[in-house]
Amino acid sequence: MDIQRQIPASFDRVQRNQYGYNAKQVDQFMQRARVSFETPQSAARPVKSGDVRAVSFDPVKGGYAAAGVDAALDRLEDALAMRERDELVAERGEEAWLREIGRIAGLLRGRLHRPDGQRFRRPAKAKARSYNTTDVDHLCHDLIGYLEQDKPLSVDNVRRAVFRPAVGRDGYEENQVDAFLDRVVELMAAID
Repeated sequence: MDIQRQIPASFDRVQRNQYGYNAKQVDQFMQRARVSFETPQSAARPVKSGDVRAVSFDPVKGGYAAAGVDAALDRLEDALAMRERDELVAERGEEAWLREIGRIAGLLRGRLHRPDGQRFRRPAKAKARSYNTTDVDHLCHDLIGYLEQDKPLSVDNVRRAVFRPAVGRDGYEENQVDAFLDRVVELMAAID
């Protein structure tokens, strides 16, 4: 796989008075990812698909446009997930990979099959930001269709999911939903 297609040499910038991703942070992470991708055995700590999913950059005026960076990160994450799958299959066989996929899918299904409005924790603080339960539950129904009924759903639909805001106990705790969706993306990237 050509790493140049996954990570462009540079990204478009937003206007000087608009906020974008910190260019230095993006460039450093992308350089580390490029070295790790091209020579994984020589990297002190290879970049994994989970690292790409978890990376964040500070907002700065005149920084890189988020859309271009996010698209490159998505392609990189997919390429790394494919490599990780191939390495697991090469080391332990396809059965081990299928068991791992089944284990993750089982964990996800347990939460997906909870009743609407009860899938995730509610924030402990009354004024904490949270996600609209109806929006999150709707995506959960789509995920059940994907996992159990072979209904089409793109990993990008999950990556780009946006939920209306809620406040406190009216919504689901953001961190728990985000962690769950990270696992969903991990599974979908490994399958697709």
